Amino acid sequence: MIRLDASFSQYSNSMKRASKLVTSAVMVKDETATSPATSKTGHELLLFEALREGLDEEMERDPRVCIMGEDVGHYGGSYKVSKGMAEKYGDLRVLDTPIAENSFTGMGVGAAMTGLRPVIEGMNMGFLLLAFNQISNNCGMLHYTSGGQFTIPVVIRGPGGVGRQLGAEHSQRLESYFQSVPGLQMVACSTPYNAKGLMKAAIRSENPVILFEHVLLYNLKENIPDEEYVCCLEEAEMVRPGADITILTYSRMRYHVMQAAKTLVNKGYDPEIIDIRSLKPFDLHTIGNSIKKTHRVLIVEECMRTGGIGASLRAAIIENFWDYLDAPIMCLSSQDVPTPYAGTLEDWTVVQPPQIVSAVEQLCQ
Repeated sequence: MIRLDASFSQYSNSMKRASKLVTSAVMVKDETATSPATSKTGHELLLFEALREGLDEEMERDPRVCIMGEDVGHYGGSYKVSKGMAEKYGDLRVLDTPIAENSFTGMGVGAAMTGLRPVIEGMNMGFLLLAFNQISNNCGMLHYTSGGQFTIPVVIRGPGGVGRQLGAEHSQRLESYFQSVPGLQMVACSTPYNAKGLMKAAIRSENPVILFEHVLLYNLKENIPDEEYVCCLEEAEMVRPGADITILTYSRMRYHVMQAAKTLVNKGYDPEIIDIRSLKPFDLHTIGNSIKKTHRVLIVEECMRTGGIGASLRAAIIENFWDYLDAPIMCLSSQDVPTPYAGTLEDWTVVQPPQIVSAVEQLCQ
């Protein structure tokens, strides 16, 4: 995996390919790294509109950026992330594909090898299981197996997660499937601000990046800056500073945690909440500093409990910060069952705010 420079100020002036390799499964944050500047003024966008704006800006900036996938062209994508792109950039840069995920993902990998920067949309993340061979054996490994002759600057993105009664096959969480593939980076957006910033960063990266979007977050609204900004792909976000316990989460569960936090504060607890955002590699700098302060950790995820992101994160924390823990690490995850269609049963399979409150009370006894 190619290490990214923590400073993004050089992106617009340089298109040089990075050459430094990262062999660690976690990252150490550069002390000189800076966050994107926030703006007092801005404009309000829904999350799917923020993704579109980031994609549009990058396609305008770099003619090598192209989009491919099912219905991404004149239909505008299944959640309208690419709406209007085909009319603006033409059918060669916004390519509608057949229902053949393995084929068009392989085409995207090949296009990246020849110098393009494809953004591949899986209409639903569950469909990308049909392209698993291309993503794992080619997308993730070709930089290594070619002896560094090729970089694969491709972005694979699409909706996933437990939705509103979409059934088992359309409620997949594939983070755990791809986390063990060497050479891939994985990020999960949770707000319009970081959705746009992560989209732009992923497109500019020389690494293959999987951008996970949650189907229930597309209509979140937020004011984002008018000026250009790019988020760091390897950096977690401090959502709420606190002192009693570190709660690590991402994607939709960020909002379940924030809902639980209101109850916890009323009960006298002071939780520190971190949206890890970077699912691979983990930002152990931010996570570690929080653990050194609170000495207690709760992980809340929508991924499956067995072999999920939470399991890997817990292992990394035990390996690096064992001496700072005053209580066992607790992990709240989805149940290891296919997601039911019935709404009541669907809710029972994922973590709910009362469970988070109960877990914090137990850890802070």
